[in-house]
Amino acid sequence: MEENNTQTKNFFLYARKSTDEPDRQILSIEAQLFELREFAKKEGIVIAREFVESKTAKQPGREVFNEMIDCIEEEGVQGILAWNPDRLARNSVDGGRIIYLIDTGHITALKFPTFWFDPTPQGKFMLSIAFGQSKYYVDNLSENIKRGIRQKLRNGIFPAWAPIGYVNDKVNHCIIVDENKTDYISKAFRLYASGEYPLSAVRKIINKDGLVGKKNKTLSVANYQYILKNPIYYGVIRYNGELYEGKHQPIISKKLFDQVQAVMRQKSKPKCRTLKPYLYRGLFHCAECGCLITDETQKGHNYLRCTKRKTACSQKYVREEIVNEQVKTAIQKVSLPADWTAFCLSQNDKDKLSTITSAGSFVQKSKDEIADAEKKMEALLDMFLSGAITQLEYVAKKQKILNQKIEASEKLTAFEQKSYNRFELVENFIKSANQAENIALQGNFLTQKNFLQKIGSNFQIKDKMITFDLKNPWTLTENLGAEARSAEAMGSKKVFFDVMRRGWDSNPRTTFMVNSFQDYGDRPLCHLSKYNN
Repeated sequence: MEENNTQTKNFFLYARKSTDEPDRQILSIEAQLFELREFAKKEGIVIAREFVESKTAKQPGREVFNEMIDCIEEEGVQGILAWNPDRLARNSVDGGRIIYLIDTGHITALKFPTFWFDPTPQGKFMLSIAFGQSKYYVDNLSENIKRGIRQKLRNGIFPAWAPIGYVNDKVNHCIIVDENKTDYISKAFRLYASGEYPLSAVRKIINKDGLVGKKNKTLSVANYQYILKNPIYYGVIRYNGELYEGKHQPIISKKLFDQVQAVMRQKSKPKCRTLKPYLYRGLFHCAECGCLITDETQKGHNYLRCTKRKTACSQKYVREEIVNEQVKTAIQKVSLPADWTAFCLSQNDKDKLSTITSAGSFVQKSKDEIADAEKKMEALLDMFLSGAITQLEYVAKKQKILNQKIEASEKLTAFEQKSYNRFELVENFIKSANQAENIALQGNFLTQKNFLQKIGSNFQIKDKMITFDLKNPWTLTENLGAEARSAEAMGSKKVFFDVMRRGWDSNPRTTFMVNSFQDYGDRPLCHLSKYNN
């Protein structure tokens, strides 16, 4: 009798596939449709309309499901055909709507190939149990996922889709560096840390270089702001407002990340004024009154003059060509002869091969700081689990300790490389000093000006003569250029190299500029005329 009544009723077919369910757990929509149509033919069920959607049922708000329920209430279709009750509902709201429509008579039949239902008190009770089991499955699955995420975070594994600059390693279930994008990410951080580029300029430069996001889409300003504020790039995972130490390879250092955050807080903006590109604009001050030296053009020539804004000043104009010649002479005075260059490079190579820097005490101290930070984090976790501190206190203190641990690790790494870095610094200085003569003679005034800024500071003009203080260690080569190019008044080449080398020694045995050179370190250029023979 019940079969005859079923044949006279119109049914809605409903098929659903959740986007977050693995294929092995539930039939695909195509398989559901095939099975349900075959079941309808076998049972003599008339399908009035098919409703299909791909959306999770763990929360109310499915558009297609709501449309089907509205049609049932309005059109009088009295049955629903689905693969299983969990296809209809996995939450209490949708399950309750189905049961309520059964109570009110809008739904008189539910057909499932895998579940029996009869519109009786017993049948509705079993259906409510089925809906409850479906909801329990979703709730339990959610807890399992959260537990898995927490364990990943404890293990230092990023528990989501990899951000730009990293890719997901599906084999090892972690994230690894995307070699094609790391240079773009680090460049973006360096550009913004300089304080000369706003986010829009960083976006324009890096996008032009070729950085793209998912699906090869160009990145927006908001994307770059998210990148520059994300601590994952220096090795820390931020999840739900809490920081965790990551096991992935950092792309930048924490120091660079902190510089970016400081610039972002200050909302640094580039200078937008368009000024005539004078060569020495903003470089010199007046030695008499301290005002800035400005530039102007008169009769086809560029002149440098004091702005005289503070007080009356007697200093006169000086032509740019005269300043160029003085800069050229200054650079020549700090050049290093070829034979001295070859000797110093040879000595530096010998030191690099034979010297083993003792890092004992500092390395041990840094390791102790790292171990102490780990102990504090464990103790902090115990306090949180015992209820001695709140979650907010735990997160704040953990973040502070974690940052201290990372800073100690970075200092340790930098210190271990320091002895090798000083050899590179010495080598770069020797080569730069050897190139000074070529820079002075090649006639590129911008290159000469940049080299002048490299070797000196406190640039002033007085009586049409430039003066400045040489930086260490350029005072050594200045003295050599003035007195010892042929006579070697400073002594042997080895004495010169030993004095210069101490400036980069990780444990200097004396002040960088020894007494025999201090008399020359702060002498202005105009006072060196006596050395011109």
